[in-house]
Amino acid sequence: MKATLFAAIFLSLPLTAQWLTYKTPGIPRTPDGKPNLSAPVPRTADGKPDLSGVWRGPRTSVYTQNIAADLKPNEIQPWAQAVYQQHVRNLGADSPRAHCLPDPPPYYHLAGLARIVQTPALTLIVNEGVSNSGVTRSIFTDGRGLPEEMNPTWLGYSVGRWEGDTLVVTTGGFNDKTWLDFSGHPHSEALRITERFHRRDFGHMNFEMTLDDPKTFTRPITVKADKTLAADMELLETICENNDQIVSHLSGGNGFRLSPEALAEYAGTYEVKPGHEAVVTVDGESLVLHLNPSGDVQILAPQSETTFVGRGNGTEVLTGDQVEFVKDSRGVTGLTLRARNGEQNAVRKGAAPGGR
Repeated sequence: MKATLFAAIFLSLPLTAQWLTYKTPGIPRTPDGKPNLSAPVPRTADGKPDLSGVWRGPRTSVYTQNIAADLKPNEIQPWAQAVYQQHVRNLGADSPRAHCLPDPPPYYHLAGLARIVQTPALTLIVNEGVSNSGVTRSIFTDGRGLPEEMNPTWLGYSVGRWEGDTLVVTTGGFNDKTWLDFSGHPHSEALRITERFHRRDFGHMNFEMTLDDPKTFTRPITVKADKTLAADMELLETICENNDQIVSHLSGGNGFRLSPEALAEYAGTYEVKPGHEAVVTVDGESLVLHLNPSGDVQILAPQSETTFVGRGNGTEVLTGDQVEFVKDSRGVTGLTLRARNGEQNAVRKGAAPGGR
């Protein structure tokens, strides 16, 4: 089961792109004309690495769905855990993306496409986005620090400095309306984000992001990603529209709840076919479905004792995407994945908890 966007319903997406055959000037190439992504790092006149270019995140990352995947339950403040579980139960009906508002900050680096434009005093990051396009960040590298007073904004205020060949960016002044992932982890206005950009050769960049919000989490969260230069590619315009239509399609769930103890019965590994598994874990009052080897992750909200619904990346409730568990006298013995492209059955590996 893989989340896909209901683009025809929710978004006005371009069907064709301009300059599809145009080769970007200044890109080193192999003898066959392909971009040489292993070429040396380009540098500016002052010797700093030039980060300019269109960069793509790794796309598949557990952190886009669950930024707190590495945290223990007691490392999330109780109020934040309660808000997160509410967002999961209502299937993201109040998610920012569903209302044409900016995506979670980590998404742009982990799964999005963005253009970096670097000058000596200012670096711009233009995000292609999905729910809205052209979300642009200004990173000042002229020596200034963050303002003492910051009017809270969606993208915050960013300043950067160089540590050797690594650009270090500090951002503060966020409002508390952003979600940190598509499943709904919140944050406070105390959030500070530190990003580290290190271009290791022409076409590859190491990226690291640390989120520090002691009002929400008891320790900082650090995620890493490998970015790849999207050579000979341009960003596409995406316009988020029909906001009322989006909201009307979000069902908000049916409010059904199961305790973590009851959910533990479903946790385990289910074999779809040799080499392909569905691993189910418990996260509070919801389940997390990990599909291997694809790496896809879905947060599942219970709709009955055996039926769970997954949600995509914030704009759509995947009403056609369900997980139904199979139970008999031995306990939970399998599951069925139902998606728009069909259904698959999986058999539980090992004995069911409490089974006989």
